[in-house]
Amino acid sequence: MTTDIIAPPTVGQTKNLIAGQWIDAQSGETFDTYSPSTGRAIARVASGDSNDINQAVTAARKAFESGPWPKMSARDRGKLLFKLADLIEENAQELAALEVLNNGKPISEVLAADIPLMISTFRYYAGWADKVYGETIPVDAPGYFCYTRKEPVGVCGQIIPWNFPMLMLTWKWAPALASGCTMVLKPAEQTPLTALRLGELAVEAGIPKGVINIVNGFGETAGDALVKHPGVDKIAFTGEYKTAQIIMANAAPTLKRLTFELGGKSPNVVFADADLNKAVAGAMAGIFFNQGEVCCAGSRLFIEEEIHDEFVSRFSDAADARKVGDPFDTSTEQGAQVSKEQFDKVMSYIELGKQEANCVAGGESVGDKGWFVRPTIFTNVQNDMRIAQEEIFGPVVSVIPFKDTNEVIEQSNTTIYGLAAAVWTRDISKAFRLSESMRAGTVWVNCYNTFDAGAPFGGYKYSGQGRECGKDALNNYLETKTVWVNTN
Repeated sequence: MTTDIIAPPTVGQTKNLIAGQWIDAQSGETFDTYSPSTGRAIARVASGDSNDINQAVTAARKAFESGPWPKMSARDRGKLLFKLADLIEENAQELAALEVLNNGKPISEVLAADIPLMISTFRYYAGWADKVYGETIPVDAPGYFCYTRKEPVGVCGQIIPWNFPMLMLTWKWAPALASGCTMVLKPAEQTPLTALRLGELAVEAGIPKGVINIVNGFGETAGDALVKHPGVDKIAFTGEYKTAQIIMANAAPTLKRLTFELGGKSPNVVFADADLNKAVAGAMAGIFFNQGEVCCAGSRLFIEEEIHDEFVSRFSDAADARKVGDPFDTSTEQGAQVSKEQFDKVMSYIELGKQEANCVAGGESVGDKGWFVRPTIFTNVQNDMRIAQEEIFGPVVSVIPFKDTNEVIEQSNTTIYGLAAAVWTRDISKAFRLSESMRAGTVWVNCYNTFDAGAPFGGYKYSGQGRECGKDALNNYLETKTVWVNTN
């Protein structure tokens, strides 16, 4: 079989975007960003702090209050989002290669999943831009006319993770822009490069100065300053729940609106009556997609006892056959973990798992450079073990047997998380029962990792608050104003 090796891209922009200008951090400080597949530094990026955040928030506030953005018609805002989507499509190969260079995921996945979903999301919200409107209310007050207006919440701080840098940016930019907000984005310090390239495309698309600002930096400096800034009206964050708890505390003095998409320990339930070929493929996609660096990864795999051994045998064979390696090789199925820190975390959980349970596949690193981990499967796992309850965020799955429907529902919900779940069965009644009983924001039936720009995504419990995608996400960026008119 012939495969293609895509050439790594040339690194371009590494500065901050503030008020339409690309500028160094005021301190002059920079930090290294790395290639996960080699472990080598590839560029030095401007390292912003509270001074840069203040400058960016000031620019966003000016753009919101007095720039062309608030005066622009909603339909024209939509046209700019369509233009940005077109530019992403035109530059898809470059963006994909840059994402692979800085994140380590396989280029085949970026081109098949990340890029198409980004484009469809921008186009979806471009279509919503001129369809955000209020209602007239038939109030019980003669002589009064009452109606509502939907208005943008204002300046939005957006903090995105490193596992899907471009896609998580898109899920935040698109509804915010459609709603008429301005924003300050802080990319993850591990993966800033594609956010900066998308900033260049936003400028090229004609989005006015100050509407989109990007400040690189670390959570303790740039992120903390963004959360605490009194000029920011709303924070949208994707990441760990412990960081969200800090954000909630630091945002409390200014009563910012908050939305969070956080972690998960999602149950993936396979019944004996399932199509085992599809279920094995679904389990593979559920945990090993994106190197397991997925908030909704199916990391707890519940298998009905009567098919447990056969399923584990098939699943282990598939995991062992999975191609791990150069993410620029189009035949590669699994790339590198995003950083040395994350690699070490995953390997430490694998060592813990070997003490708690039985490792039947993987359990080791790959190669002598970069941060690669073999797909790892643990059996003889109890639902209360650490590897079954703590988010590993890597290609590691815990297989847990179950006897009946009541038992698996209870075990599925025994977690602090509630982001996603899946059920594999030919029994539609069983599928509906689990879909209703599982405390999760998304339930997949006979599928996994299926997404659409129009389908809301978010979690219960420690997995977050609010929803991204769909029309629900617009509410994250809108205020409702009620107007009473005395017509007497």
